[in-house]
Amino acid sequence: MNKQITLAMGNGGEENNELISKIFYKAFKNEILQKSEDAAVIHGGELAFSTDSFTVSPLFFPGADIGKLAVCGTCNDLAMMGAKPKYLTCSVIIEEGFSTRELEKIVRSMKKELEVNGAVVVSGDTKVVPRGSVDKIFINTTGIGEIQKKGISSNNITTDDVILLSRDIGCHGAAIFCAREGIELSTALESDCASLTHQVQALLDAGVKVTAMRDATRGGVSAVLNEWAKQSNICIEVQEDAVPVSQEVNGVCEMLGFEALNLANEGTFVLAVKKEDEQKALDILHGFENSKNAVTIASVTQQYSQKVILLSPYGTKRFLDTPTGELLPRIC
Repeated sequence: MNKQITLAMGNGGEENNELISKIFYKAFKNEILQKSEDAAVIHGGELAFSTDSFTVSPLFFPGADIGKLAVCGTCNDLAMMGAKPKYLTCSVIIEEGFSTRELEKIVRSMKKELEVNGAVVVSGDTKVVPRGSVDKIFINTTGIGEIQKKGISSNNITTDDVILLSRDIGCHGAAIFCAREGIELSTALESDCASLTHQVQALLDAGVKVTAMRDATRGGVSAVLNEWAKQSNICIEVQEDAVPVSQEVNGVCEMLGFEALNLANEGTFVLAVKKEDEQKALDILHGFENSKNAVTIASVTQQYSQKVILLSPYGTKRFLDTPTGELLPRIC
């Protein structure tokens, strides 16, 4: 590992995994942490617990802002463990000179998204630092949720499961890049940033046999599938032409050489469900605007251990590896 921290170590990909495993996991190793879930399952399996920090640039972007992103990010991590978000903390580090009007706008976005999730902020902390010490504002949110269905885990995926995707991918990463670089498009490309609590609750209420869920944030769908393959010691075979990518995102990828499967999302999740419940899960997801194009993208096999294979429509196949390099820093 590098002797100095690089931007690539925060990309949600291979370098990020190495940083976490060789420094943080090594120091804090325990049974709960080692499960590497979106949220820790605590208190006898009754509660989910998660924390996240948000440094996105720019603060306001098509489809959302850092405030909405902060609440969605933490609440979605809880939802991915089958938990209903209940309580959040909110800590902010603000640069001297930051506009109070913009701060109020960010807080209003947070309040609105809290109401969507049925959650409340119950504690927090505010720090103001001199100009140049931080870029405008950073937000940390920690959440506690009440688990509605126990046993959801990315360590339990088997060949009895199929892999579903809730919607088209890459919108958040592409929107952030275009907003940051001042690229004007003749389309309505915007972030997919959205809360997923209600979609997850609908799946659980219908009794869908969900094995695992993960929102595909940093590192995108590629990172999620590779983490799952390693955690459950399986092979995931992805049908490339089944993965939905919008024309706008595809255009950005072709223009800049990005891989859509590596781009970050903030309102898109991957599900492993039992084969017999595949259609039921898709029917439920199709009832929500944010997942109306949900689709099955992969099967689970034992062809290769801990690998993800991308199957092209032309009959060829290749390994889909965990993303590496800087990708897009500060996308969340």
